[in-house]
Amino acid sequence: MPLDGWGLSWPDGAMTGDKHDLDGAYALKTPGDSVRYYRDWATKYDADFAEAMEYRSPSVIAGAYAAMGGAGPVLDVGAGTGLVGEALARAGIGPIDGIDISAEMLAVAAQKSAYRDTVTADLTQPLPLADAAYAGCISAGTFTTGHVGPEALAELLRITRLGGCFAVTVHSAFYETAGFAAFFEGLAGRIADFRTEPFRIYGEGAAGDHGSDIGWIVTFRKA
Repeated sequence: MPLDGWGLSWPDGAMTGDKHDLDGAYALKTPGDSVRYYRDWATKYDADFAEAMEYRSPSVIAGAYAAMGGAGPVLDVGAGTGLVGEALARAGIGPIDGIDISAEMLAVAAQKSAYRDTVTADLTQPLPLADAAYAGCISAGTFTTGHVGPEALAELLRITRLGGCFAVTVHSAFYETAGFAAFFEGLAGRIADFRTEPFRIYGEGAAGDHGSDIGWIVTFRKA
């Protein structure tokens, strides 16, 4: 579910035809919406979105994870087509596993040879992963409206070792309104070295209403 409430209906045009864009992605409401939307977008996502919008989040968050000393095994949360995995691999970090609700997006990611394993799962539910299985978690564009809320971080903390690194992006428009700020405050005592830093999600050449969108780089460790 890579883009930086769940009711069953979807907005006009969001789930029909060949048009896929940020407005459609932000309008998703249920896990089923995401499965359908990204199934049809998987093979075109890199070119139609990541390249066209000069999507910076994957490389930015991989750099943040590396800077805090993050190591493998690391779980790429909402791995999508594997852009974060590629950035981690370029930084020499691994092994990398990817998890996403879209099997079709993960199939594209698997072709990039950055991942040890990929897991198709709904991040809003208990995960089929062992306690303390990872040295860290990383995510770009998944924690946002219509995708995954802050509550999913409880499961990610469970599967991460003590001292493990977290580096995730959260869209600035939803950091307060979707409860991320309050949730992080509620983790006092369970996390350490908490930091936030703003960044521009898309490059200077990005066009459209979202071209100047800002996100937060959120980093911390499991205490």
